[in-house]
Amino acid sequence: MYAKCKCVEDARRVFDGMRVKDVISWTSLSSCYVTYGLPRQGLEEFREMMLNGVRPNVVTVSSILPACSELKTLNSGREIHGFVVKNEMGENLFVCSALVSMYASCLSIRHAQLVFDNMYRRDVVLWNVILTAYFSNKECEKGLELFYQMRNEYVKLNDASWNAVICGCVQNGKTELALEMLGLMQDLGFKPNQITITSVLPACTSLESLRTGKEIHGYIYRHLFIKDLTTTTALVFMYAKCGDLELSLRVFNMMPKKDTVAWNTIIIANSMHGKGEEALLLFEKMLDSGAKPNSVTFTGVLSGCSHSQLVDKGLLIFDSMSRDYSTEPDVDHYSCMVDVLSRAGRIEQAYEFIQRMPIEPTAAAWGALLSACRVHRNVELAKIAAKKLFEIEPHNPGNYVLLSNIFSTANLWEEASEIRKLMSDRRIIKEPGCSWV
Repeated sequence: MYAKCKCVEDARRVFDGMRVKDVISWTSLSSCYVTYGLPRQGLEEFREMMLNGVRPNVVTVSSILPACSELKTLNSGREIHGFVVKNEMGENLFVCSALVSMYASCLSIRHAQLVFDNMYRRDVVLWNVILTAYFSNKECEKGLELFYQMRNEYVKLNDASWNAVICGCVQNGKTELALEMLGLMQDLGFKPNQITITSVLPACTSLESLRTGKEIHGYIYRHLFIKDLTTTTALVFMYAKCGDLELSLRVFNMMPKKDTVAWNTIIIANSMHGKGEEALLLFEKMLDSGAKPNSVTFTGVLSGCSHSQLVDKGLLIFDSMSRDYSTEPDVDHYSCMVDVLSRAGRIEQAYEFIQRMPIEPTAAAWGALLSACRVHRNVELAKIAAKKLFEIEPHNPGNYVLLSNIFSTANLWEEASEIRKLMSDRRIIKEPGCSWV
């Protein structure tokens, strides 16, 4: 009871007070730890149970294997698999599903497939687990092959199977295929649910397919999914990414409840469209609403300051992060601030800011400085930034070409030629650009 009510400490207290602890009580405690984000403690209780001579049952095993998945402890998982084989639990569907998931999470997809192949009886849950395993491990083609095999074997498809395939296609960059699967799903009489919609909206975002996005929006409205926070947040981002900021704002304003993720999405949307002032205004509204900003919030706000050259506002917000919001700036925030200063033409100040950074500057920070040096024709700082970039990402052709162009603009033809020769010596080739409508 305490475990189901998420009272982990109370569950532990009752357990410790028990004179006799059987397999059910041990399983309840270890499962409680795993369920509520304490997988390491769950495994420790499982080991303690074994040391006390209590033999785990199929429920114990299937509930503890997710701890190995979360911790990526392949050795522990294999030890439990050995126990499963020795104690003839290998035909239990719950145990096998947990084993397949564990091996997949530990990037041992071959062993996941072996467990799956050895099952003489497979239910839809086991099929869904192996499908998700392949898609999660970026093996989209094999996942699709299994999906078609599943259909051919007349296994009953529930919505989870389709969701696994659609989500897997999106995660593997097969966005057009994801939309095809959505159509096929409906043709075969299956109704997309909220998980389906949330999974497929990023495909519209990636393809910047506004028409398809609007069709899905219509489906959301007709099936009353509009009240779901995750779905509407995905809609907000889709419209912004597809270039319709007005519709993005309209959906956002219609949301009855807005969490931090929703606020972050609309702030980033405005920043993407160069609306820095609007992003700042939304940030203030977010604070007034009681939503707590996080690291992503500040990345979005600072990005907006960068695009709109709001240097002083950017500096004030950056300084307030740790002081007022208990959020320590990370490397992305420092890179954003370098970009804020660089875009506004304060490249000397940007360089000083980089030198004062308490963490190692990334390619993004040096790249922002190098780009600004081209605009403002500062050759000396360009040399410094490029040298750092050549160390961090020596095979990125863009840095070499940019420095060469800076030298050319300054009529430093010999230096420009040396950079081109350096590219040739290192066998670095710039891919030709193309325009696509």
